Amino acid sequence: MQLLLGFFRLVRLPNLIFIALAQLLFQFAIYQPIYEDHIPPGDSIRFWWLLLASVLIAAGGYVINDYFDVNIDEVNKPEALVVDKIIGRRWAIAWHFLLSGSGLICTALAMQSLKQGYLLLFNIACVVLLWFYSTQFKKSFLIGNFLIALLVAWSIGVVFVSKIDPLGWAYGADPLQLRLYRFALLYGTFAFLATLSRELIKDVEDMEGDRRYGCKTLPIVWGIGVARFFALVWVMLLLVLLIGVLLYLLQLNYWAAFAYGSIFILLPLLDWIRRLRQAATPADFGKLSRYVKWILLAGIFSMGFFYF
Repeated sequence: MQLLLGFFRLVRLPNLIFIALAQLLFQFAIYQPIYEDHIPPGDSIRFWWLLLASVLIAAGGYVINDYFDVNIDEVNKPEALVVDKIIGRRWAIAWHFLLSGSGLICTALAMQSLKQGYLLLFNIACVVLLWFYSTQFKKSFLIGNFLIALLVAWSIGVVFVSKIDPLGWAYGADPLQLRLYRFALLYGTFAFLATLSRELIKDVEDMEGDRRYGCKTLPIVWGIGVARFFALVWVMLLLVLLIGVLLYLLQLNYWAAFAYGSIFILLPLLDWIRRLRQAATPADFGKLSRYVKWILLAGIFSMGFFYF
C-alpha cells in the first residue's frame, strides 16, 4: 500500500486528474457542441487515446523531475520525498521511460492518419523538453518557468490541434475551426498566465534548497521582491483577460457564467493578489501556490457553461 501511495505521489495524481478534466471539458463542453453534426467518425476514440497520452507523458515528466531533484527535495520537502525513500532510483528512471514511451504510443493511436504526424512530433518534443527541464532548465533563470507554463497550456492546445486541418487552417480556417481556436486561445492563455505566476511563487517557496544546489531562479538572482513583482505582473494580465471575458459574457446575457466567473475566479484572484502582497515566509508562498491551483480548477470548470 505504501508503494502504491508513493507512486501516486511521484506522478502527482491530482495534477494528472486536472489535465484529464481540462481535456474532457474541452472535448465534451466546447468541441462537440461547436461541431455537432460535423464530428468525424472515430473522433471520441481518438480523443481518449490523446487524453491517455497527455496523462502518461505528464506522469513521466513528474517522475524524471523527482529523479533529478532528490537532493533539493531533501531540503525543501523531505516529508514528501519518494525517490530513494519509497521507490528506488533505478525503478524511477524505468517508470519514466515506460510512462513516456506509452504516452507516445497512445499519441500515435490518436492520429487520424499519417497527416497528423505533427501530433507525435509535438508530444516527442514535450518528452524531450521535460527531460531537459529536469536536468537544466529548472535551474535556469526564468526559462524553466516559461517552459512549464507553455506545457500546461499545451494540455489544452493539443486537443485543438488534434481537431484542425493544418492545410485548411493555413489557407483560411472555416468558422467552426476559428470558434474552437478562440476557446483554445482563451483557456490556454488563462492556464499559461496562472501557471507562470504559480511557478514564480514556487521558486520563492523552494529558495533554500535551490540556492544550496546552484539554481539560478529569479528570487535567488534578483530577490523575493522582484519575484513578487513579476508574479503580480502576470496575475494582472490574467485579471485583465478575465475582466474582458466577464464583460463579454454580460453583453451576451450569460448571467450564470458571469456570476460563476465573478464569484469563483475573479474574487479569489483579487484575494490572491492581496495575500501575495502580504506574503513573507516560505509557508506563505506555499499556501499561495496551492491557492492558484484552485483558481485554475475553477477556470477549467467554467467550460461547462458553454455546453448549454
